[in-house]
Amino acid sequence: MDEDAFWQLIEACSSVEPDPDAELLSDHLTERLARSALPLVVGFAEQLSWALYRLDREEYGRELSGDAFLYTRAAVVAAGRTAFDRVLEVPAAFTPYAVDLIWAESLLYTPDRAYRRLTGEEWDRRTRYSFESYSNTDGWAGSQLST
Repeated sequence: MDEDAFWQLIEACSSVEPDPDAELLSDHLTERLARSALPLVVGFAEQLSWALYRLDREEYGRELSGDAFLYTRAAVVAAGRTAFDRVLEVPAAFTPYAVDLIWAESLLYTPDRAYRRLTGEEWDRRTRYSFESYSNTDGWAGSQLST
């Protein structure tokens, strides 16, 4: 799955109903991925990790705990490509997510849930990029966390 397909899937599965914690989005994504081929699930996990990794930067997360920062970054991804690109261009666009504690923790487990439905097994997921907070060393290069 390439980046465009990832964002198209996010948009296609987004709900018109209020979905502040991305629970509906996660459920719709899981359903769609669970009806597809396993490589699509793996590709989704890779693209999700890459998007979260790209948001793992000091200018966004210096005031947040590790979990809060991760769930808030997931909310930016859940908001779609336009919101994601805006945050990358203008770091201040991240502030409402952090201040209002907009979280999308459920999005993080979407590929694992789809994998389990497809295979009947738990997934020991390893992606090229870690989505864990503070793993992007370039994004935290000026921080005490990078030493």
